[in-house]
Amino acid sequence: QAQVAESGGGLVRPGGSLRLSCAASVTIYTIDTMGWYRQAPGEQRELVALITRLGSTNYADSVKGRFTISRDNAKNTVSLQMNSLKPEDTAVYYCKVRQYSGLDSWGKGTLVTVSS
Repeated sequence: QAQVAESGGGLVRPGGSLRLSCAASVTIYTIDTMGWYRQAPGEQRELVALITRLGSTNYADSVKGRFTISRDNAKNTVSLQMNSLKPEDTAVYYCKVRQYSGLDSWGKGTLVTVSS
């Protein structure tokens, strides 16, 4: 199973920006999709954005046009650039990697708080 670690969370004001990063410790080129999920207090975990090895992306409707996901296949890293942040974006953000074997690995999460 891959070791997955997120970084970059914190407190930001509404309208601000934040960049999350995630690194997966696993054999290079064994990862299929990489994605970001989030879970707000009292809510279920939801998909934020996904990216395949070839660069195809998928976003939740609530973040389209504001968030951008990108990855570096050679380094097994994925990033999430978050702009125009809103209070409703407040959540713990998790990175998930899915290997070609079908195995999913999750990070421990990083807290993003959007508040004035």
